[in-house]
This record gives sequence, structure tokens and C-alpha cells, in this order.
Amino acid sequence: MSRSLHDQTLALAGVFQAANLVQQIANNGTCNTYSLETCLRSLFATDPASTLDVYGGELADVREGLVTLSTVMSEQKKQQDIEVLRYVLNLIHLESKLNRHNDMLEVIGSRIDQARHTASHFGYVHSNLISNLASIYTDTISTFSLRIQVSGNPSLLQRDENAAKVRALLLAGIRSAVLWRQSGGRRWQLVLSRRKVIQHARELAEKANRSFDN
Repeated sequence: MSRSLHDQTLALAGVFQAANLVQQIANNGTCNTYSLETCLRSLFATDPASTLDVYGGELADVREGLVTLSTVMSEQKKQQDIEVLRYVLNLIHLESKLNRHNDMLEVIGSRIDQARHTASHFGYVHSNLISNLASIYTDTISTFSLRIQVSGNPSLLQRDENAAKVRALLLAGIRSAVLWRQSGGRRWQLVLSRRKVIQHARELAEKANRSFDN
């Protein structure tokens, strides 16, 4: 097993986890708090020792992303799978655009750094931090001509707290897309290396499940 495939799969699971949580909020108004915290915490992991450390250091932290990745990339039977895959592809595309805008990257990095105090004081899932992260997304990535259209229940999406969570998660999804690219991930691999990625994601998800059982 190449180390690069391992890192790429973990980073891609981060993108899928964020996308899946967006889909849950848009349709149900709620999502898994543990998985949400993992995504938002990853935004502050600027000097990780490993790819897994970006998400907290345990496979359990990205279990939802690993399961979603393996399911969506192998099946795409349900409407929710199609929505999640669309979000993932859009996030990867937006990250590639962002990578060409150094000025915007500096603004995002600076504002995330400023948000560290809020995160340390209130925690990663507090409404104050989520609103802060959402505003970063709105002021930067939302200005691109390509904007992610989130499908779901309009009455749920119109609630300020849900809209803020969606934007904060999209920001986290782009952070994972950055990590995926940095570990050698490329869009063509989603087609040509799909089976390898799915298989490794399943293996990692099984390990994560065993850690839950223990």
C-alpha cells in the first residue's frame, strides 16, 4: 500500500465528510456533532505531523467520511449520494481555482488564525465560531463565479444557524481538498483509481468501526 494512496484517501474522506454533513443539514436541519467538530477542527491544523492528525489523529474522526466515500463512489444510487458527489466535485474544482489566488489564500489563512481565540474559548461547534468561519467563506470563496448550489429543504436552509453551518463546512471541505491535492490527489484519479480508493476507504472504515467497538 503506497503511503500516498493512504494520505489521499484520508484527505478525500475529509471532503466527503464535509459534503455529507452539508447534505444532512440541508435536508434534515441536523448532523452528527462529532463529525462536524472533526471538519471544523481541521481548519486549524496548520502544522500536522500526518494527514490523519489534521482530523484529530484517530480513524474514528473520519469514519463518516470514509463510509460516505466508499458508498458514494461505488453506488450513486440514491439522490443523496448524487448530491454529495456533486458537492465533492465542486469543492475540488473551487480549491483548484483558489490555489491560483494567493491574495485570497492569505486572507483566509489570516482570518482563520484570528478565529483560533474563539475556537479555544468556545470550542469548535459553538455558534460564534461557526458564524465566524461562515463569514470567511462568504467574503472569499463565495465571490467566485462558480458557487455551490445546495439542494434541500428551503425552510431549513433559510435558518441562519443552518446556513452558517453549511458555509463553515464548505470551507472545511475546501481545506480537505487542499490536503488531497498536496498529497498527490488529482481529479482524473477519481475515475482511473476509483477502485483502489474505494477499497482502501473500506479497509480504513472497518478499522475505525473496530476502534468504536473497543
